[in-house]
Amino acid sequence: MSLSQSIQYAKELDDQDPLSHFREEFYLQPNNIYMDGNSLGLLSKKAESSLLQSLNDWKVNGIDGWTKGNEPWFYMAEKIGSMTSSLIGARSEETITTGSITTNLHQMLSTFYKPEGRKTKILADSLTFPSDVYAIKSQLSLHGLSPELHLIQVKSDDGRTIKEADIIAAMDDEVALILLPSVLYRSGQLLDMKALTKAAHDKNIIIGFDLAHSIGVVPHELHDWGIDFAVWCTYKYLNSGPGGVGGLFVHDKHLGKRPGLAGWFSSKKEVQFDMSHDLDHATSASAYQIGTPHIFSMAPLIGSLELFQQARIDAIRRKSLSLTRYLMDLTKETLQPFGFSIANPTEDPQRGGHICLEHSEAARICKALKANGVVPDFRSPNVIRLAPIALYSSYEDVWNVIQILQDIMSNQKYKDYSNERNVIA
Repeated sequence: MSLSQSIQYAKELDDQDPLSHFREEFYLQPNNIYMDGNSLGLLSKKAESSLLQSLNDWKVNGIDGWTKGNEPWFYMAEKIGSMTSSLIGARSEETITTGSITTNLHQMLSTFYKPEGRKTKILADSLTFPSDVYAIKSQLSLHGLSPELHLIQVKSDDGRTIKEADIIAAMDDEVALILLPSVLYRSGQLLDMKALTKAAHDKNIIIGFDLAHSIGVVPHELHDWGIDFAVWCTYKYLNSGPGGVGGLFVHDKHLGKRPGLAGWFSSKKEVQFDMSHDLDHATSASAYQIGTPHIFSMAPLIGSLELFQQARIDAIRRKSLSLTRYLMDLTKETLQPFGFSIANPTEDPQRGGHICLEHSEAARICKALKANGVVPDFRSPNVIRLAPIALYSSYEDVWNVIQILQDIMSNQKYKDYSNERNVIA
């Protein structure tokens, strides 16, 4: 056994970890190793506290909670947007917490997709999350355009990753808008957003990104890179809770642009209660809100983002890369004889916050992992996603996951389960 394969080595790494104390801020369950924070992050004590504070504001103030609560609801979306801005390299006025990732996609597409002349097509990739494609196709249909003719999806050579050069090659004079993931959800590939944005703008194409699998784990410089818009969810790495409110970014060169989907909360706050039927929309990202903020889905973010402000995103990224590197190293040393392969990019600049193991028995292996106290994530047909989270996962957790996997394979415990996914996977 090499030094890196010993539990003593894992414990030494934990002793040297400057973020290890944040683990105490989260509700971790005994005899359970949580490796699915890329799907749903765990509850922190601060998130619980900020949610309870908003509940108390309702209990004590009633409707006056909108302006007189400890955290006034009328301004909460803007406050959380500002707290999020440092994670993505944005200015406070460029961000807002609102909606869901898909409704925000519809808002951005409605606002920025303006087919005209030859420029009518939307460029995406063939591996993107289905909801993004559904939104694109529905927006094309609303414009009376055929998705089969006007949606370009760049193909993958290996079914896992997309070459930036292939995306750039597809940016022709018929493309009006590009929507891409920052991190591909299956393989964890991190795209070069800066280079892709420059290439798009060189050809006068609007470009936006879905940050679902990068916000809270990868630093961004959205403003400096000139990205036109971005959307994200908050229930993964940002730990806002199931169905937590999403967020969006609009570069300040576009601020003042009328929202494609207008609603009451698109208004300037100082005139919102004038009740005019002529919208006087905000000149910040607040304009791209639609309905009344979902306060109790939003409030946990106040506490959660306080932890991110304390830890700082650069330090989170360093630990995340170290954890996933350690996980890959142990996989190569211990699990390859059992037929596992690493399907995610192995180089740090190309990797997000999770690793992707492929195995022909992946579905039943995931079920065996759960039965043995590990929470993984399965993606059909053969992918096991594992995400050690910088704020609450330890190196010892990673070491233990590999030992459990080795035991499951050595003793063929996975054969106790069917190799079919559950309804939710």
